[in-house]
Amino acid sequence: MTGRDLVNDICARFPGAEVSDPWGGGHDAWKVCGKMFACIGSVGDGVSVKCRDIETAAMLIDAGVARRAPYFHKSWVRLDWDAPEDEIRHRLEMSYDTIRASLTKKLQAGLAPREEA
Repeated sequence: MTGRDLVNDICARFPGAEVSDPWGGGHDAWKVCGKMFACIGSVGDGVSVKCRDIETAAMLIDAGVARRAPYFHKSWVRLDWDAPEDEIRHRLEMSYDTIRASLTKKLQAGLAPREEA
């Protein structure tokens, strides 16, 4: 299974998650209720995810777990495909949960609970 396949398999299990290619050229942008929580670029060298805050992103970068996600806000990081599968899964879950928590209460209520892995 490729890194892209792994990410797409994990993200497809999140309630309300949908994938699109908003910029064309082979991007996989995963969104919940229209808000992106994960993105694989057309080059496909890793997955970009949203962190809870800039400090968390900086900590992950400083620890060598992730690197700065190009073209994204400082609260986003890029995980390379050689990152441990558990780390990729955890960061995708945290990104999804962060974006989901930012939705209106009405939108949140319309989503099924996320199953724990």
